[in-house]
Amino acid sequence: MEDKLKTKPRVHFGALDEQENAKRLKINEDGIPSLAPGSIDLDSLADATDLDMSESSLQARQADKEILDEFERRKRARQIAVPTDDARVRLRLRELGEPQCLFGEGPDDRRSRLRYLLSVQEGKEILSESESEEEEEKEEEFFTPGSEELLEARRWITNYSLPRARARIQKQNEQVDIPLAQVKASRKELHSKLKNYTNWASQIADERPVAQCAFTPDASMIVTGAWSGGLKLWSVPQGEEKMTFKGHTDRIGGIAFHPESTKSLDKNVMNFVTSGADSFIHLWSLDKEIPLSTLTGHVGRVSRIAFHPSGKYLGSAGFDGTWRLWDIEKQNELLLQEGHSREVYAIAFQCDGSLVATGGLDCVGRVWDTRTGRSAMTCEGHVKDILGLDWSSNGYQLATASADNTVKIWDMRTLRNIYTISAHQSLVSDIKYSKDGYYLGTTGYDGCVKIWSGDDFRLIKSMEGHESKVMGIDLSEDGRYLASCGFDRTFKLWADEDLVI
Repeated sequence: MEDKLKTKPRVHFGALDEQENAKRLKINEDGIPSLAPGSIDLDSLADATDLDMSESSLQARQADKEILDEFERRKRARQIAVPTDDARVRLRLRELGEPQCLFGEGPDDRRSRLRYLLSVQEGKEILSESESEEEEEKEEEFFTPGSEELLEARRWITNYSLPRARARIQKQNEQVDIPLAQVKASRKELHSKLKNYTNWASQIADERPVAQCAFTPDASMIVTGAWSGGLKLWSVPQGEEKMTFKGHTDRIGGIAFHPESTKSLDKNVMNFVTSGADSFIHLWSLDKEIPLSTLTGHVGRVSRIAFHPSGKYLGSAGFDGTWRLWDIEKQNELLLQEGHSREVYAIAFQCDGSLVATGGLDCVGRVWDTRTGRSAMTCEGHVKDILGLDWSSNGYQLATASADNTVKIWDMRTLRNIYTISAHQSLVSDIKYSKDGYYLGTTGYDGCVKIWSGDDFRLIKSMEGHESKVMGIDLSEDGRYLASCGFDRTFKLWADEDLVI
């Protein structure tokens, strides 16, 4: 029995037996093994794209293909809606360039002929689309070499962001040790103050809708920007006009204050930046009516803008489908970044400065690593335009506001959407986190300004006062005020009714 097992030939799966391979190989004069005559090279067979076939085999293959194509055509024909009215059938045949009537053809035959022609035409269109898609897939990826200045900026941002991230994580670890009862008590006290928010001041700011508003870092003043291109400086909370700035000629898209902005007697000190539909980005001082300087490069409307936490760089979102990074000190463009399929509308930097988020009219949000330039996350889930976004101070949560009436919260740790807020009855036009991240404010075209909890995203307060669509929102860094502006040409200040000025 053992002898039979030893002599029984082995069966090889997935490979040829060494002896069989040896038979197929022939040693040539140079000592190099080659295939023996009549043997088959399996590797060459696998790579072959066209084999020599007899004429009968080719005809059989072609016949099989024609049968399959006919089955597909009949399947399409059953799904095509053909008019039942004979006059409309004749008109459709005429549009296709076919005879309206054949000899001996009745209405039913004519309708069947139209169905056949439409199914053939649809098959040609499908084939054409598939060929064009194949051509698009064959397009090679491209990249644009970055400048030496961009490389230096990335290095600088890396050295800037790492210590900030380390300090933020250390602070979060310390907060874990705070008793839960104490945390709940502080949240309850904060929510009580937010529930007492009321309209402190209301001021007509322009002759056209007011699109944006932004507090100075010390919350002593506020700047408003309107569709007329007008910019005005107002006192807080009195709402008295302090200055009018002249520079933009079309709709204001964004207003951003430098993180260390303070009012200075030096007219050459840049305090804030604005963008508009005139494609310009203007740099302003708080005591000069005309711009200190202008950044140009975007082709078309520039919507939102945002400062890097360091104040050294500026990000801008444009209707040319790009967002750009600017060096404020040198006043030059460092990066032109594509990635959205349509207009880019919103932009915001994470608190460490290592990430920047953009949102577009393609319904997609993207998170970019400013240190490497790579796309770190794609936020897909909104069914309409993304019109606003902002980062929580915890550094890993991003909120996006959309024309689909919702706000979505995204978590960078899990790279997914963790919560969806049914925020307004109409599109959500803007969103802003408080500096501590404990709450966030939203505005909508339903005329409401709302405040939401930053941890469980419950509605804390809904404020009505605008007569029409609300377009912009900002929260003061000291947490004392909320500002909103809208189609009714006003800006409004909201604060705790028990607030002591």
